Amino acid sequence: MTTTLGFSARKARFLNRWHAARATRGGTVTAFVSAPEPRTIGSFARGRQLVAGNYLFAGALVEAPGTNLWDVTAPDATFEDALQGFAWLDDLAAVGDGKSREAAQRWLWGWIDRYGKGRGPGWTPDLTGRRLIRWINHALFLLRGLDGQEPDAFYLSLAQQTRFLAKRWHAAAPGLPRFEALTGLIYAGLSLEGMEDLAPPAIAALARECTQKIDHEGGIPTRNPEELLDVYTLLTWAAGALEEAGKPVPEAHMAAIERITPTLRTLRHSDGGLARFHGGGRGQEGWLDNALAASGVRTRQADGLSMGYARLSAGRTSIIIDAARPPLPAVSQNAHASTLAFEVTSGRRPLIVNCGSGASFGANWRRAGRATPSHSTLTLDRFSSARLGNADRATASEVLIDAPDHVPIEVSHAPDGLRFQGGHNGYSRTHGLTHARQLELTFDGRGMAGEDMLLALEEPEKRVFDKVMDAKTLGGIPYDIRFHLHPEVDAELDMGGSAVSIALKSGEMWVFRHDGTQEMSLEPSVYLETGRLKPRASQQICLSGRAMGYATRVRWSLSKAQETAMGIRDLNRDEPVEIYD
Repeated sequence: MTTTLGFSARKARFLNRWHAARATRGGTVTAFVSAPEPRTIGSFARGRQLVAGNYLFAGALVEAPGTNLWDVTAPDATFEDALQGFAWLDDLAAVGDGKSREAAQRWLWGWIDRYGKGRGPGWTPDLTGRRLIRWINHALFLLRGLDGQEPDAFYLSLAQQTRFLAKRWHAAAPGLPRFEALTGLIYAGLSLEGMEDLAPPAIAALARECTQKIDHEGGIPTRNPEELLDVYTLLTWAAGALEEAGKPVPEAHMAAIERITPTLRTLRHSDGGLARFHGGGRGQEGWLDNALAASGVRTRQADGLSMGYARLSAGRTSIIIDAARPPLPAVSQNAHASTLAFEVTSGRRPLIVNCGSGASFGANWRRAGRATPSHSTLTLDRFSSARLGNADRATASEVLIDAPDHVPIEVSHAPDGLRFQGGHNGYSRTHGLTHARQLELTFDGRGMAGEDMLLALEEPEKRVFDKVMDAKTLGGIPYDIRFHLHPEVDAELDMGGSAVSIALKSGEMWVFRHDGTQEMSLEPSVYLETGRLKPRASQQICLSGRAMGYATRVRWSLSKAQETAMGIRDLNRDEPVEIYD
């Protein structure tokens, strides 16, 4: 298998280079027929850093003031991809002054000189599509003050990349890379003089991808919320470009936008960020709300699953739960063992989180981020609910095995709020136990109650459980229930160890309690965030105990405190809660 995959990769690289070289021998364009309205959102702060020579891409920082971007030695392939995709043009355009324009012009024409002949790492369909979108979006910014040979070289390169995409878009991997390649081809076909004939086939191909890759729930196979947002953003950009050019948007294209919109609303926390599951982050700031507004779709998902996630929301509080099995290895190499894990956000402040994807921090952090202990859920006997492959192997060989294949869930009304009930059999084969979880959120969003159970339900499972207990000399099977806290949260364990006081930057205070039958501790944790140089230190609440029988039950609660004349008091108790400095 490895030999076959290696041959296929080498063949794809050869064909990319061959078509890129052929594309450079064709004619050129001399003008734009139309220019789509720029929809990309850049960061002013990142743009200023780029101008200063601080190159931060894919979690790696290269400080090289005065060094041309293309003379920077990329520390890894993801860094190089970020350079070649030109998304950094959004950041320079966000600054928009003379220095940022001069840097953008110098680096773009430097790329043409170095890579414009069809050689180099940037000649893949997805990166070419990403690059074309940015060059077309920011053409006015880039061409201002130029005349003579430089605009001619710009148009020539646009034509070459467009012809390359027309030949090679189908070689992009299904999913986000292909959506990116086709959207870039549509942009170029609609915008560039002489390329109009390339747009209709690309429009039709994108519509087919929408039908085949966006399921009836508005989800994608990887179940990565941030990747879904990226696909959605590309679809809204392509639809906007078609409308501005006076072209009809295919029905399948619009139907996909209409399916995805309510799913993204389900995956959107109350602070505007996405739930962080299966390799995805919170999304670039402003992109989610901007894409939702641009879609014009106002529908919301009914109770139940959206791309395998359930949502409870009331008042200013949102809870998002991973309520399905992880994606299969053939679909995603970034799947996490996170079934029944959840996140909680209060207003504009994340409260309970998952550690996130460690992919940008290296192989070890990537493996750690995928494991069950990095998620806010139950871990049994140091196992993951879907065990990761051999940690000593290369990341390319990592797979998820023994993943739960039965995940029943129900979302309903409780007497005073909303209720989620779910379970998974990820520990059934190894320990004979099913993990069941119930979460309730009050109608005012100020209180949450949880219950975790470990159950041996059928006779075969009880026999497995008994065998494990015998191996442990009847000492019980250890479990931990983890609640990872956002790094901007301050938490203190009270003197008796019966409660944790949690303070948000907004001034809100929450109190976590449990039923007293487990040991509660406050332990170190990490928050893994793409774009940062290193993981952020945080904390986690951990409830630890041992399963001694066929049924183990753990109850806990999280409630917002209120100010009284006596100080801060838990809404569910009469006595004051001590506040720690």
